[in-house]
Amino acid sequence: MYRFALLLALLVPAPSFADILTIPLGSQGADIDARNLPQKGESKRSVLERFGLADEEHQPVGQPPITRWDYREFSVYFEYDHVINSVRHHQPRHLDTAKEQQ
Repeated sequence: MYRFALLLALLVPAPSFADILTIPLGSQGADIDARNLPQKGESKRSVLERFGLADEEHQPVGQPPITRWDYREFSVYFEYDHVINSVRHHQPRHLDTAKEQQ
């Protein structure tokens, strides 16, 4: 009888009391649509014409040379003179909440 009760206690899931952590990965940089970011293969000249001068241009690193241009809300990575990737910067939705967590 005791074995049955023990087996039943082990097999019946106990209620879970856990906090829910929400990470808004899909909503990062919601003000910028990913389709509006520089696309793979686009030239530096084209990016410059569409978005203007970057806030910061990093020197080329490695071989082949990879260059990064940082804009306010996104960064663009170039191999030689063509885009290989564009990345939106994380923008916390609730600045007060972000400050509280620090």
